Amino acid sequence: MKCIKIHTEFIKLNQLLKWANVAETGAAANHMIKEGLVRVNGETELKRGRKIYPGDLVEVDQMGSFLLE
Repeated sequence: MKCIKIHTEFIKLNQLLKWANVAETGAAANHMIKEGLVRVNGETELKRGRKIYPGDLVEVDQMGSFLLE
């Protein structure tokens, strides 16, 4: 598990995937989300604009998991 520190109240899911170097582009991040490859706190998330807050756990199939700090 990799810890990701943000300096704002929240970050949108698709932006987080780019910030964590999971997706090279926003389009790639959106595609991963749309395909159901991303889970937030154990639940599959299909909304690219989902707000992710410190303490949330994001898991990406075959890429690992990320805990927001």
